[in-house]
Order: sequence, then C-alpha cells, then structure tokens
Amino acid sequence: MRGMDRRLCVHGLLAAGFSLCFADPAAARQVRRLTDPDLDAALVVEAASGKVIYARNAAATRHPASLTKLMTLYLLFEALRAKKLMLQTEIPVSAYAASQPRAHLRLKPGWTITVETAIKAMIIQSANDVAVAVAEAVGGNEGVFVVLMNAKARAFGMNDTFYNNASGLPDDEQITTAADLVILARHLIHDFPQYFPYFATRSMSWRGGEINTHDNLIGDYPGVDGMKTGYIDDSGYSVLTTALRGKTRLIAVVMGGLTPERRDEAMTRLLDDAFAQITPAAAKR
Repeated sequence: MRGMDRRLCVHGLLAAGFSLCFADPAAARQVRRLTDPDLDAALVVEAASGKVIYARNAAATRHPASLTKLMTLYLLFEALRAKKLMLQTEIPVSAYAASQPRAHLRLKPGWTITVETAIKAMIIQSANDVAVAVAEAVGGNEGVFVVLMNAKARAFGMNDTFYNNASGLPDDEQITTAADLVILARHLIHDFPQYFPYFATRSMSWRGGEINTHDNLIGDYPGVDGMKTGYIDDSGYSVLTTALRGKTRLIAVVMGGLTPERRDEAMTRLLDDAFAQITPAAAKR
C-alpha cells in the first residue's frame, strides 16, 4: 500500500462511523460501526472560544433523550441563584412525577427529595421522576416548565431545539442538534461554575444503596469532568462530554451510538484527535 491508498484519517473514520483503519475496501466493510448512520452526530469545540474543531451532522435534527435534563438542570440552577430554592429545600413528589417510567428513583407520591439530591439523581441516575418533580417545583407544573425551557432555548439561540417534556422521555416533537447542545453546555459551564462540579459526580447514596453514574468516561478518560448521557430507541446512545487538559477545555457531543461502549469509543477518538490538534502536549495521556 502506498501514499493515500494506505490511509483513512481519523476524521474519515468517524464520519463513516468506523472504528479502525483499513486500506482494503473489502476489509473496511467488515469493520463494526460505532454509531447508527440515521442517528449519528458529533461535534467538538473549544469551550472558551466556541471554535469548532470537528463537526459531523452537527445541525441535523436528533432526539435529545436524557440530554434534555441539562436544560432542566439549567433552570433549576437559575432558581437557586434567584434564591427561590436552596440546596436543602425539600421538593414534594406528586403522583404524576412518581408515575414516570425508568430510569427513576422509584419515588412515591407524598415523598420529598432535597434539591441537592435531585441534582445528583438527574445527573447520575438520569431519574425521570426527579426531573418532573423539579419541573413542578420550579414551574408549578411540567407544562409551564416546558414553556420556560423553550423560552430559554430561544434566548440562547438554540433555534433547532424544541422541548415537550422535562425528562427526555420519548416524544416525536422533542428535538435538538449537537450544535444546540454545545450552546447549552457552554452556558452551564460559564453561568454556573459553582454547580458545574456536580457533573463529575460518579455515585450517590439513596435509601441505603449506592447508585453509579451512567457516564463511564468520568474517571476513565484523562481530563473528563462531566456532563451527561442519554438514550431512547429513537436517539441511540448519546453523550455530551467536557474535558480539561492544562488550560484547554473541550466540549464534545456524540449522538446515535449503537451501544454505550461504542458511543464511548467514538467520544474517546474524538477527544484524542481534538487534543492532538490543539497541542501535542495536551494529547499526552
């Protein structure tokens, strides 16, 4: 093999959803895909400047699944900043909130949950019952809260995002893009640095048990310090990730992963390549 015949660059691999390089087209056809081509999207930007380092289907409409909870969390953080709620405020659980399907904390009507526990439960467990309880606490009911979510999305310039619920449970009308998700992530990092460390939380205690994060990149990939995973059938396995090396912070999105492991592999490749482009020193692991 010679010259260009012997190489497929990392960008080409990721665009095709492939995990390894092959010069032989017949061999390449045998390589497993990392993402579903119909659900795939990827984007990497520098957090400080917003400079795009890599983009693939970044403006394509996708279902956010539990990445929806990033906006739910943003509005909760706003309520904390306005002192409408405190971290130790007890949020009541309605019958409607308790009825939400998994993932959940199995909350019961009439229970309460502190705001701080709710934050952890949405990030770590991606608890849908908690998301609805938060929506009711902040907005009065989920319908009003959804109006607030969409108003905030418009204010941020997330023009391709529409919310119909606070949790990310399946809804044909609930859509976003990788580009819009990065906008939201930048606001979370910049607007609420005091709450950002919650996104790196790896586990939480709940009713005598321990719940571990769904985000396996935290603690596994050097520099990753948040943020959130998501999955429904119509979205595939998605993750929004922040990673810091030296003074360089990246925000990256992978959508449409075929499995959690392949999603994480796609993200690892994106981050490796992006850090290598920015500075060779940052790429050392």
